[in-house]
This record gives sequence, structure tokens and C-alpha cells, in this order.
Amino acid sequence: MKPVRSLSGLIDFDCAARWGSFKLAAQELHKTPAAISQQVRHLEENLGFALFIRHPRHVTLTEKGQELAIAVGRMLGELRAKIGALQAGSEESVLRISTTHSFAIKWLVPRMHRFTKLYPELDIRLDSNDAPVDLEDDATDVAVRYGPVGDGDPALLFRERLIAVYSPDLLAPGQSELSLADLPNFPLLYEKSPESWLQLLNENRALKGKYDFSRGYSHWGVLAQAAVAGQGIALVAYGIACQDILKGSLRQINCRSAPFANGYRFLVNPRKENMPKVQRFRAWLVGEMDEMRRQLEQNG
Repeated sequence: MKPVRSLSGLIDFDCAARWGSFKLAAQELHKTPAAISQQVRHLEENLGFALFIRHPRHVTLTEKGQELAIAVGRMLGELRAKIGALQAGSEESVLRISTTHSFAIKWLVPRMHRFTKLYPELDIRLDSNDAPVDLEDDATDVAVRYGPVGDGDPALLFRERLIAVYSPDLLAPGQSELSLADLPNFPLLYEKSPESWLQLLNENRALKGKYDFSRGYSHWGVLAQAAVAGQGIALVAYGIACQDILKGSLRQINCRSAPFANGYRFLVNPRKENMPKVQRFRAWLVGEMDEMRRQLEQNG
């Protein structure tokens, strides 16, 4: 295996891989297609393996080309983020947050104006992605991730609770609220599997009814929106539904919660843990979570 002696052509390769075309890559990079093709050819010769399969009007990545494209894309992303921070004058002025789609849309974004009002000097970069996050990557400062949590975990922000919620639009004329007894009259919405619904029904000794578990959703945020739209009664994480409950878009059914072991954890790039921007965001996030916890306790 010969050593790689030059990284020339990686930007051209990344661009061509994204577009699947030397011609379109050339337009983005303000070069000629022949120049892009030549750079990629030199890179292939240097690496010792083919990156593309050439077709008359386009190119497709080889298996090794696909693997390299992922690595190069990540590396260039980190490099661009670092250059952007340096050009802005200070690494401290940019806060890069990674979190899941549902948490970003239903919890963080609706509250983020309160943080930016406190720290207007910070440039916020929010990446909503359900994929695992690499905390050694300089493109990420902090991450909020949802999953199994345990007592005593220093990263724990909030232990979730599943609640049954519905749109006021489901109420019949003259009806003030829905209860467990109304569940058989509506589709029961769930995230991924109806197992949590069965646990809640068992906790409330209500398993004997005939229930319609016909609508499942892949993400909490989509599930909550389906409930807001009146598509049925949803069993959803409180953190995802709390803003809609406060606005009156959703109401909570009064019943016992089922045991639930998931929640949110605050993760930090180890090289940035002591930076003021990280400490400020952590303190703000903990305060917001504490307020949400008080609201949950007040609602039963």
C-alpha cells in the first residue's frame, strides 16, 4: 500500500460526488469540466483505486468512492466551520448545537429567542439530526440527545414522561374534556410501537377496552403535530407536547403515567467544556428544563 503524498483534488472530488457530475461541479467551482476530471483522475492515481464510474452524461461513485466521499465531506465541513469561526474573529462567538429533529422543532426553537436575548453576541448554528453525534468533531460544541437515562447521570437534563393528549377539536358540543373512557372512540396515535399505550392502559387498569392502534409515526414531533391536527389521541413525550399544551392546542388526559426510562442528556465537546458560551448555554438549558419539570408536576 503506497502512502498518499498529495491531497490535491479533494475539493473537486467532494463537489463532483455531491452533484454526480463533473459539469455541475465545474459550475460550482468556476472551473472547466475537463479540469475537474483531470484533478479527480490525478487523485485516483495517487490513491490507487477508482472513485467514479464514468457514464456518458454523469458519474457515479464506486463503493470505495462512497466511503471516501463521506469522510471528505465531514472533513471539509469541519474545516469550513473552523475557518468561519476564525474569520468571525473568535471561536467564542459561535455556538454549534446538535440535537434531534423533534426536540429542535417542538422544544428548542420555540424557546431559543430567550437565550439569544440574553446573549445576542452569540452566532447560533443549530444542526437537527437524529444520527449519533461525534463530540470530537470541532463542528459541534454541544449536543442534546434523547434516549435511555439513569439516576445520577451528570449529563441528565430531564427524565421524560409519556402523556395522553388530544386537540380540543375532538370535544363534542357541550363536552368539557376527554377521559380514559373516551379512548375507544378515537384512533390512538403512537411513536413507532403501541407498546407504551398498552403499558399506560395497564397502569390505569383499562386494558379490556377495544382500541384502535392504527396510526404510528416515526418521530415525536410528527406525532404531536398529528394530535394538534385532531387525527386522534396521542401518547407523546411531555417535553415535545408542553408548548402546545401551554398554547391550548393540546389538552392532557388526566390519568396515571406508565413507567418510562428515556430522557434528555447534555453532551459537550471535551475541548470546549470550559468555554463561557458552553457554560452559559448549559445553565440556560437547565433552567428551562427545571421550569418544564415544575409545569409537569403541577399538571399531575
